[in-house]
Amino acid sequence: MEQKWSYLVEEYRTMLYRIAFSNMKNRADAEDAVQEAFLRYMKDEKPILNKEHEKAWLIRTTIHICLDILKSGWYQRTVPWNESYMNDAKNIYLPYQVRDDETLEAVLRLPVHYRNPIYLFYYEDYTIHEIAGILNEKEGTIKTRLRRGREEVKKILTEGRP
Repeated sequence: MEQKWSYLVEEYRTMLYRIAFSNMKNRADAEDAVQEAFLRYMKDEKPILNKEHEKAWLIRTTIHICLDILKSGWYQRTVPWNESYMNDAKNIYLPYQVRDDETLEAVLRLPVHYRNPIYLFYYEDYTIHEIAGILNEKEGTIKTRLRRGREEVKKILTEGRP
């Protein structure tokens, strides 16, 4: 059983951390969210159908944990230490990503309802259909959020505003 959990962590931790970080914008909270997602998976007694279902479940759970943390009263009343999320963002690289990727920084500045579809589509290579399943939204909603998110990223990059 321990080998299963070790495999699961090795297989998904980096991807889940990037997703959590794109939501939480700091390392400690992202790590906490990923750890909580793995704990919920271990406690969950429902059968997981296949590897894709397992991956989608972990992504969806991680995003929900992040959103729960962000809307909690405790989190909204706290002031973060002098930890710049842009400095941490510079440590999140994908094999095909340029080191000074201003686009990722712009994506991290998007509202969460645009950020998650944009991130999953462009950085994790999910299809619109898969993102709709993961986020429990209609495909049309995901398409709209991708279009509007791209427009917002373009504004941020050209005008320098969120």
